[in-house]
Amino acid sequence: MNALLQDYLPLVIFMAVALAIGLALLVAPFLVAYKQPDPEKLSAYECGFNAFDDARMRFDVRYYLVAILFIIFDLEVSFLFPWAVAFHKIGAFGFWSVMLFLGVLTIGFIYEWRKGALEWD
Repeated sequence: MNALLQDYLPLVIFMAVALAIGLALLVAPFLVAYKQPDPEKLSAYECGFNAFDDARMRFDVRYYLVAILFIIFDLEVSFLFPWAVAFHKIGAFGFWSVMLFLGVLTIGFIYEWRKGALEWD
């Protein structure tokens, strides 16, 4: 029985450390937070307009462009991770395929940049 408990000791230590770090991260903001909110801090910022205006108002198209750019570059990372893991097995063809993929994404990013999709007035 004692050997069985010693086998599970690293797991118990890992769970205790994870619980301590989680609790510390939950409690720390309440201890070190700046306590004087101002209207700028309390304003809505997620969608680019005031949340308490008319519900039928139009969204700015730049919000959608930024969201699409985020999705594109998020997917880029999800494709690059398996490529990096299997890099030594895929050879030159796999390398140049991903370089072409990154080149197309870079050209698209430069196009969006020049069109001003990343500028928020």
